[in-house]
Amino acid sequence: MAKAIHKLILLSGLLSLFHAAYSAAQHRSYLRITEQEFVSLPIDILTQGIVSLFITLYGVMNIAGDFKEIRATVDLENKSWETLRNIPSFYVFNHRGKALSPNYIPPSDEMD
Repeated sequence: MAKAIHKLILLSGLLSLFHAAYSAAQHRSYLRITEQEFVSLPIDILTQGIVSLFITLYGVMNIAGDFKEIRATVDLENKSWETLRNIPSFYVFNHRGKALSPNYIPPSDEMD
């Protein structure tokens, strides 16, 4: 039930943010048509944009769930030293040490 409410808040924030962007574009085109200089956006469009941004952020943060700690040590406290040294991304299986094996057969250098 709470997720549905937060999704509705997110949707209303996004729609309101889109409306503020559309209003800003419409205001700029109005200024071009009337040949007025652009100084700033009207206060109502600025207020709608800022409030919509915060409503959208609130909806996203509540839908995302629990956040993890930023500190890396929190995740590493429960691991042993053996698992810390085990880094699969550094595994290399195709290296020149295989040439030291007694079963190694070198590739032939024959050209066709």
